[in-house]
Amino acid sequence: MTPARSLPSLLRPHTLSQLLPDLLLGVENLRLHKLRTLLTMLGMIFGVAAVVSMLSIGAGAQQQMMAFIEQLGVRNLIVEAREAATYEDLQKVRKISPGLTFRDWRVIKANTNGIVETSPRKRFTPTKILPKAQRDVPVVYGVEPGYLRIAGLHVVAGRWFEAQENDHAAPVCVLGDGARAGLYANQEALGQYVKVNEQWFHVIGVVAPQLTMQGSASALPTQDLNNLLYVPLYTALDRMEDTRSDLKDEIDGIYLQMLPSVDILSTAEVVRGILNNTHGGARDFSVVAPAELLAEQRRTQRIFEVVMVAIASISLLVGGIGIMNIMLAGILERTREIGVRRAVGARRVDIVRQFLIEATLISIVGGLIGIVFGFGMSRVIALLAGWSTIVTLSSILLAFLVSVSVGLIFGTYPALKAARLDPAEAIRYE
Repeated sequence: MTPARSLPSLLRPHTLSQLLPDLLLGVENLRLHKLRTLLTMLGMIFGVAAVVSMLSIGAGAQQQMMAFIEQLGVRNLIVEAREAATYEDLQKVRKISPGLTFRDWRVIKANTNGIVETSPRKRFTPTKILPKAQRDVPVVYGVEPGYLRIAGLHVVAGRWFEAQENDHAAPVCVLGDGARAGLYANQEALGQYVKVNEQWFHVIGVVAPQLTMQGSASALPTQDLNNLLYVPLYTALDRMEDTRSDLKDEIDGIYLQMLPSVDILSTAEVVRGILNNTHGGARDFSVVAPAELLAEQRRTQRIFEVVMVAIASISLLVGGIGIMNIMLAGILERTREIGVRRAVGARRVDIVRQFLIEATLISIVGGLIGIVFGFGMSRVIALLAGWSTIVTLSSILLAFLVSVSVGLIFGTYPALKAARLDPAEAIRYE
């Protein structure tokens, strides 16, 4: 007997004319066993749905994180003071380090090339505020005028404060979108006055909403970037300075925006070296380079996608085993049919093609249903969990191609087994 032909031989020109009759025969055979076919498809449906929905979660999280990192500014460097966990820890640190200071800021400016804009930051959490906040109390950011360009803020009403107002510690402020909504939900905020602790501030501007991550990004503290009240740096220091502890950092953040030609990562190492020297190696600060975060996020996302696809592919593997099991069982049921077809002139390649078409039909239809189901799952997850999900064309193609491949691979053995049946024995089989 001649051996069964390879898969490429099934697609030669003289066999293509047989595909349509075999396709119709395959559809008819699957239609006659609707429940069994549906149960066989379930593994493919859930496997494809899992791949699509998991990749949509990953794509949504990646897009949100990428947008947040780009908002931080890939040309920026951010120095953050690290807060001690307890007062005793803070006392120990202050024995070797003065904390983040204006002197650090001046040394960094003097020894770092390519700085476009820079601003120290002093942050305060008010104990009371008027009008009463309908949400969380806004956090006060004392920054220099250049912070507007460094942070990429967009003023949607009024204006940003000027250098002269900073120099004279003017009592003016600009509201973040969340602070505006919390203090003046149904009123015009521009021109109003806000009392922070014991100081009154004139609202001169409102900025557009910003992206805010639910968790902290690297060494950046968790902070609702919309629920902020921006004031000139010297206004914050002169009018709001907390003198109850001389152990606190003089400033708690430094922002640097660099020229496009500057190597951000090497500059970050220079800044770390300067601060390690001035802080006596206390490690009471962190230097965050959004460009570095961006590269790290991309590496993490690739690993996440590989792991998620591997986990979801287990369902496809189970589905493939289900196809093989049903096809092998179908051989026993259709042994006489196979024998009759061989007796009237059907070749082994015809039997192989028939069974492969049926296995492929199961995987294709199951894959299409799974794509629809996965798309629906991603929407439900976004609705219930509040996560950002994005169904990408690449995730759909990946899931579908894997589904069809699984059907072909696991349908090949039953097809070859059916083709090897002896026609005479098959006809006599009961």
